[in-house]
Amino acid sequence: MDSKIVFAGLFLVVLAVGVGASDPELTTDFSAPAGIDGNYFKSTLLKGVPVASPNFATVTGANQNNFPALTGLGVSSALLQFPPGALNPPHTHPRGTELFYCMQGCVDVGIVDTTNKLFTTSVCEGESVVFPKGLVHFQINRGKTLAKGLVGFSSSNPGTNRLPNVLFKSGIADDVLMKAFGVGKMTIEQLKNAKVN
Repeated sequence: MDSKIVFAGLFLVVLAVGVGASDPELTTDFSAPAGIDGNYFKSTLLKGVPVASPNFATVTGANQNNFPALTGLGVSSALLQFPPGALNPPHTHPRGTELFYCMQGCVDVGIVDTTNKLFTTSVCEGESVVFPKGLVHFQINRGKTLAKGLVGFSSSNPGTNRLPNVLFKSGIADDVLMKAFGVGKMTIEQLKNAKVN
């Protein structure tokens, strides 16, 4: 049999398995150490969190890494706080869909699909928006007061890839970035030295 056909077949099997991958199906009610009480299921991680930056959203996550009761349950959460003008830079969540509920104020949001089409809307207090798993999205507070939102993820560890950090703070070689963006070394250096959250 032709090795190209075998490789293509294996590739399709791996792709099919990978596309269906997500948090594992629950086989028990939850995963917990022996001797727990009701407090095991409670968290104060999102209570009284101070705003850390005037320019970028303060994102405080509650996931399986800092709230063990979420382990294996396939969900997690985060509190987002946006001072006036603050941005949550373009980013993706490779392992989970995000549902954003605006608790206070308004934020403008954008979602870029896989055809590079940008969808934008404003989300105000009491409204929700969904960011599908893996798609680039952002939020910005263009208002004059603090905006807050609570998000839920369809994964106990959705991951976050902030594009400014992934592209310019990860160690990708300058010549690769220069060619990819069609700019000179000076521009790449400016982007690498920019202060981003």
